[in-house]
Amino acid sequence: MGFLKRFLKTTYRDNAAGKARSSFESLSEDQLETHLRIAKYGDFMLTDAIRPSYDLEVVPQAGYRHDVYTDKETGIKIPVLMASASREILFDLFIDLLDPLGHEVDVVLETSHDGSNNQHQDLYREHMDLPVLKSTLYDYEDLLLNDGCAGIAVLNPQIPLEVQFDEHKLLIMYGQGIEQFEQTLDEYGIPHINDLKFITEAEHVHSSSDESIEELEQLKYRLGIEFEHSDSF
Repeated sequence: MGFLKRFLKTTYRDNAAGKARSSFESLSEDQLETHLRIAKYGDFMLTDAIRPSYDLEVVPQAGYRHDVYTDKETGIKIPVLMASASREILFDLFIDLLDPLGHEVDVVLETSHDGSNNQHQDLYREHMDLPVLKSTLYDYEDLLLNDGCAGIAVLNPQIPLEVQFDEHKLLIMYGQGIEQFEQTLDEYGIPHINDLKFITEAEHVHSSSDESIEELEQLKYRLGIEFEHSDSF
Protein backbone atom coordinates (compact mmCIF):
# COMPACT_ATOMS: atom_id res chain seq x y z
CA MET A 1 0.00 0.00 0.00
CA GLY A 2 1.48 3.36 -1.01
CA PHE A 3 1.87 6.34 1.29
CA LEU A 4 -1.02 8.18 -0.39
CA LYS A 5 -3.45 5.36 0.35
CA ARG A 6 -2.26 5.14 3.94
CA PHE A 7 -2.63 8.89 4.28
CA LEU A 8 -6.16 8.82 2.94
CA LYS A 9 -6.98 6.16 5.53
CA THR A 10 -6.16 8.52 8.42
CA THR A 11 -6.53 11.97 6.78
CA TYR A 12 -5.91 15.12 8.83
CA ARG A 13 -6.10 13.56 12.29
CA ASP A 14 -3.96 16.21 13.95
CA ASN A 15 -3.88 19.96 13.58
CA ALA A 16 -1.69 20.95 16.51
CA ALA A 17 -1.61 24.62 15.62
CA GLY A 18 -5.41 24.88 15.72
CA LYS A 19 -5.64 26.46 12.31
CA ALA A 20 -9.06 27.44 10.99
CA ARG A 21 -7.96 26.30 7.54
CA SER A 22 -5.78 23.36 6.62
CA SER A 23 -2.84 23.80 4.27
CA PHE A 24 -4.07 20.66 2.48
CA GLU A 25 -7.58 21.90 1.68
CA SER A 26 -7.03 23.45 -1.73
CA LEU A 27 -4.54 20.94 -3.11
CA SER A 28 -5.07 18.90 -6.22
CA GLU A 29 -4.58 15.15 -5.96
CA ASP A 30 -1.24 15.47 -7.77
CA GLN A 31 -0.03 18.18 -5.40
CA LEU A 32 -1.06 16.12 -2.39
CA GLU A 33 0.58 12.98 -3.67
CA THR A 34 3.80 14.83 -4.50
CA HIS A 35 3.98 16.34 -1.02
CA LEU A 36 3.30 13.06 0.75
CA ARG A 37 6.03 11.32 -1.20
CA ILE A 38 8.66 13.79 0.01
CA ALA A 39 10.52 12.03 2.80
CA LYS A 40 13.78 14.01 2.91
CA TYR A 41 14.35 17.60 4.00
CA GLY A 42 18.04 18.47 3.70
CA ASP A 43 19.89 15.68 5.49
CA PHE A 44 16.82 14.68 7.53
CA MET A 45 14.87 11.59 6.45
CA LEU A 46 11.34 11.02 7.74
CA THR A 47 9.82 7.61 8.37
CA ASP A 48 6.58 6.70 6.59
CA ALA A 49 4.59 7.41 9.77
CA ILE A 50 4.26 11.18 9.52
CA ARG A 51 4.34 14.13 7.13
CA PRO A 52 4.49 17.88 7.83
CA SER A 53 1.96 20.43 6.63
CA TYR A 54 1.98 21.41 2.97
CA ASP A 55 3.09 24.94 3.85
CA LEU A 56 6.01 23.52 5.90
CA GLU A 57 5.27 25.65 8.93
CA VAL A 58 7.78 23.38 10.68
CA VAL A 59 10.53 21.88 8.53
CA PRO A 60 11.65 18.52 9.95
CA GLN A 61 15.21 18.48 11.28
CA ALA A 62 17.41 16.59 13.71
CA GLY A 63 17.96 18.04 17.15
CA TYR A 64 16.98 18.03 20.81
CA ARG A 65 15.85 20.55 23.37
CA HIS A 66 15.18 20.68 27.11
CA ASP A 67 11.68 21.02 28.49
CA VAL A 68 9.79 20.51 31.75
CA TYR A 69 6.71 18.40 32.44
CA THR A 70 4.53 19.54 35.36
CA ASP A 71 2.35 16.90 37.02
CA LYS A 72 -1.16 18.35 37.23
CA GLU A 73 -2.01 16.56 40.48
CA THR A 74 1.18 17.07 42.49
CA GLY A 75 2.70 20.12 40.80
CA ILE A 76 6.05 18.27 40.64
CA LYS A 77 8.24 19.42 37.76
CA ILE A 78 10.02 16.67 35.81
CA PRO A 79 12.94 17.40 33.44
CA VAL A 80 12.32 16.41 29.84
CA LEU A 81 14.45 15.96 26.74
CA MET A 82 12.69 15.93 23.36
CA ALA A 83 14.59 14.79 20.29
CA SER A 84 14.14 14.10 16.59
CA ALA A 85 16.55 12.03 14.51
CA SER A 86 16.82 11.03 10.89
CA ARG A 87 15.36 7.67 9.91
CA GLU A 88 18.67 5.92 9.26
CA ILE A 89 19.78 6.23 12.90
CA LEU A 90 16.45 6.71 14.69
CA PHE A 91 15.72 3.16 15.84
CA ASP A 92 19.28 2.36 16.93
CA LEU A 93 19.30 5.62 18.89
CA PHE A 94 16.04 4.69 20.62
CA ILE A 95 17.42 1.28 21.58
CA ASP A 96 20.61 2.81 23.01
CA LEU A 97 18.61 5.37 24.99
CA LEU A 98 17.05 2.50 26.94
CA ASP A 99 20.32 1.52 28.64
CA PRO A 100 20.06 3.96 31.61
CA LEU A 101 16.73 2.34 32.59
CA GLY A 102 18.39 -0.75 34.07
CA HIS A 103 18.06 -4.49 33.46
CA GLU A 104 14.33 -4.81 34.21
CA VAL A 105 11.74 -2.40 32.81
CA ASP A 106 8.03 -1.82 32.32
CA VAL A 107 6.66 -1.36 28.80
CA VAL A 108 3.69 0.66 27.53
CA LEU A 109 2.53 -0.03 23.98
CA GLU A 110 0.57 2.98 22.71
CA THR A 111 -2.00 2.68 19.92
CA SER A 112 -4.53 5.09 18.43
CA HIS A 113 -5.77 2.83 15.61
CA ASP A 114 -9.24 2.61 17.12
CA GLY A 115 -9.26 6.02 18.74
CA SER A 116 -10.89 9.32 17.84
CA ASN A 117 -10.20 12.93 18.85
CA ASN A 118 -6.53 12.02 19.32
CA GLN A 119 -7.33 9.43 22.00
CA HIS A 120 -5.16 6.36 22.36
CA GLN A 121 -4.88 3.19 24.41
CA ASP A 122 -1.93 2.41 26.65
CA LEU A 123 -1.26 -1.35 26.95
CA TYR A 124 1.02 -2.20 29.87
CA ARG A 125 3.55 -4.95 30.59
CA GLU A 126 5.53 -5.00 33.83
CA HIS A 127 8.91 -6.53 34.70
CA MET A 128 10.49 -7.35 31.36
CA ASP A 129 14.20 -8.00 30.94
CA LEU A 130 15.67 -5.20 28.86
CA PRO A 131 17.79 -7.48 26.57
CA VAL A 132 14.67 -9.54 25.76
CA LEU A 133 12.70 -6.36 25.07
CA LYS A 134 15.39 -4.99 22.77
CA SER A 135 15.50 -8.22 20.77
CA THR A 136 11.72 -8.23 20.41
CA LEU A 137 11.58 -4.59 19.33
CA TYR A 138 14.19 -5.17 16.62
CA ASP A 139 11.88 -7.83 15.20
CA TYR A 140 9.23 -5.11 14.82
CA GLU A 141 11.48 -2.23 13.81
CA ASP A 142 9.61 -1.56 10.56
CA LEU A 143 6.26 -1.38 12.35
CA LEU A 144 7.48 0.96 15.07
CA LEU A 145 9.24 3.23 12.59
CA ASN A 146 6.49 3.52 10.00
CA ASP A 147 3.13 3.19 11.77
CA GLY A 148 1.82 6.65 12.61
CA CYS A 149 -0.73 5.22 15.05
CA ALA A 150 1.66 3.24 17.26
CA GLY A 151 4.31 4.16 19.78
CA ILE A 152 6.05 2.65 22.77
CA ALA A 153 7.28 3.84 26.14
CA VAL A 154 9.83 2.05 28.32
CA LEU A 155 10.25 3.00 31.96
CA ASN A 156 11.73 2.06 35.28
CA PRO A 157 9.39 3.43 37.97
CA GLN A 158 11.98 2.68 40.67
CA ILE A 159 14.47 5.27 39.37
CA PRO A 160 12.22 6.83 37.86
CA LEU A 161 13.11 7.32 34.20
CA GLU A 162 11.08 6.91 31.02
CA VAL A 163 11.85 6.88 27.30
CA GLN A 164 9.05 7.34 24.78
CA PHE A 165 9.22 6.57 21.08
CA ASP A 166 5.93 8.15 20.18
CA GLU A 167 3.67 7.81 17.14
CA HIS A 168 5.24 10.93 15.61
CA LYS A 169 8.60 9.13 15.87
CA LEU A 170 9.94 11.64 18.34
CA LEU A 171 12.07 10.56 21.29
CA ILE A 172 10.98 11.91 24.67
CA MET A 173 12.92 11.27 27.86
CA TYR A 174 11.56 12.03 31.35
CA GLY A 175 13.08 11.98 34.81
CA GLN A 176 15.93 13.09 37.00
CA GLY A 177 19.39 12.37 35.66
CA ILE A 178 18.47 12.89 32.00
CA GLU A 179 22.04 13.99 31.30
CA GLN A 180 22.68 10.28 30.61
CA PHE A 181 20.33 10.55 27.64
CA GLU A 182 21.92 13.81 26.54
CA GLN A 183 25.29 12.09 26.35
CA THR A 184 23.85 9.42 24.03
CA LEU A 185 22.24 12.06 21.81
CA ASP A 186 25.59 13.84 21.58
CA GLU A 187 27.32 10.58 20.63
CA TYR A 188 24.87 10.17 17.74
CA GLY A 189 25.57 13.71 16.56
CA ILE A 190 22.12 15.08 17.45
CA PRO A 191 22.56 18.84 17.98
CA HIS A 192 21.18 20.76 20.96
CA ILE A 193 18.89 23.50 19.60
CA ASN A 194 17.22 25.69 22.22
CA ASP A 195 14.41 26.95 19.96
CA LEU A 196 13.89 23.70 18.04
CA LYS A 197 10.35 23.18 16.72
CA PHE A 198 9.00 19.67 16.29
CA ILE A 199 6.59 18.40 13.67
CA THR A 200 3.91 18.09 16.36
CA GLU A 201 3.89 21.86 16.88
CA ALA A 202 2.21 22.52 13.54
CA GLU A 203 -0.30 20.82 11.30
CA HIS A 204 0.79 17.32 10.32
CA VAL A 205 -0.67 14.02 9.17
CA HIS A 206 -0.28 10.39 10.24
CA SER A 207 -0.13 7.25 8.15
CA SER A 208 -1.05 3.68 9.00
CA SER A 209 -2.34 0.52 7.32
CA ASP A 210 -4.33 -2.65 7.96
CA GLU A 211 -1.07 -4.59 7.83
CA SER A 212 0.28 -2.46 10.69
CA ILE A 213 -2.74 -3.27 12.84
CA GLU A 214 -2.12 -6.99 12.33
CA GLU A 215 1.57 -6.61 13.18
CA LEU A 216 0.71 -4.63 16.29
CA GLU A 217 -1.45 -7.52 17.51
CA GLN A 218 1.54 -9.83 17.04
CA LEU A 219 3.76 -7.44 18.98
CA LYS A 220 1.23 -7.31 21.83
CA TYR A 221 1.40 -11.10 22.04
CA ARG A 222 5.22 -11.14 21.96
CA LEU A 223 5.37 -8.52 24.74
CA GLY A 224 2.83 -10.38 26.88
CA ILE A 225 0.48 -7.42 26.96
CA GLU A 226 -2.44 -8.21 29.25
CA PHE A 227 -4.22 -5.05 30.31
CA GLU A 228 -4.85 -1.39 29.61
CA HIS A 229 -3.08 1.27 31.61
CA SER A 230 -3.13 5.06 31.48
CA ASP A 231 -0.50 6.24 33.97
CA SER A 232 3.03 7.27 33.05
CA PHE A 233 5.02 10.49 33.43
